[in-house]
Amino acid sequence: MSDIVVSSRVRLARNYDDLPFRSKITREQSEECVQRTLDALRPLPQAYSFYPLRDMEANEKRALMEAHLISPDLMEHEDTGAVLIRADEKIAVMMNEEDHLRIQGFSLGDNLTEAAENAFSIDDVLQEQLSFAFDHQLGYLTACPTNAGTGLRASVMLHLPLLTQAKQMGKMNQLAAKLGLTLRGIYGEGSEAQGNLYQLSNQVTLGKTEKEIIDAVAATARQMAEMENVYRGKALDKDEIGFQDQLYRSYGLLTHARRMPVKEFMNHWSNLRLGASMKVLPVTTALCDELLTLAQPAHIQNAAKTILNEKDQDAFRSALIRGKLNGGT
Repeated sequence: MSDIVVSSRVRLARNYDDLPFRSKITREQSEECVQRTLDALRPLPQAYSFYPLRDMEANEKRALMEAHLISPDLMEHEDTGAVLIRADEKIAVMMNEEDHLRIQGFSLGDNLTEAAENAFSIDDVLQEQLSFAFDHQLGYLTACPTNAGTGLRASVMLHLPLLTQAKQMGKMNQLAAKLGLTLRGIYGEGSEAQGNLYQLSNQVTLGKTEKEIIDAVAATARQMAEMENVYRGKALDKDEIGFQDQLYRSYGLLTHARRMPVKEFMNHWSNLRLGASMKVLPVTTALCDELLTLAQPAHIQNAAKTILNEKDQDAFRSALIRGKLNGGT
């Protein structure tokens, strides 16, 4: 399953009990939200970087979103939004998004438990010093009712190319919905499933414990991974040479192309990661997952250290990919 689950995330929604929700909050109160959060977390022993969005270039913010460290919603509140990110990028605390705080814990691969531990380590430090909006019947109070209760959203990023090709994603959506879960695109709600990547997460947080939510997402992810593996086996049995040819064609283009648009890259990336996870292609899933982020538009602009037009971006992306896949050649 670890070769199908790309990453795991647990996000906690929290609001200070003496500050209004986002729709009513003033700029001064938003700044108070940021300052008290920073003051409470300042003693943490690990290295953190603080990013007020209003002081950042558009490309820098986009790169954080591409790495899933901030959400598209936070970018819409760039006047007051901010994020605190641990050096290893296993923890990110968004401030002044839909809620006062969105505490995110991350883990590579299939490890929701580690992601939850990372998120709760920050929540525990804050709870010792500060008071959050909480009702003994409803749990944590949030700007959106669907986040009330535990305030916990557990999600895993799944790579499901064969289920997608077999047009089984409608059934996967139905399966998720029956269990109170949802499947979204690569950047969450409203985004496309680029590269055959899907985010599986819980829809509501009220009426269930943190463990029940995490266990439900993990169990459903395992079920979907098992079904994906069944279809991978069927593809090999049906036409092994044809299946391998599909993977090697993408590998060949990625290792030799001189101009690679991002949408085309995502299609070939899916075949590359599929071939890596099935030990067909001479690459690792870790390298594929690194490329997934590095080849995105804002990361390309940052790596180039200059403003590139679309064609030059495509050429730079292609050179970067070749360098990674060919060992620097």
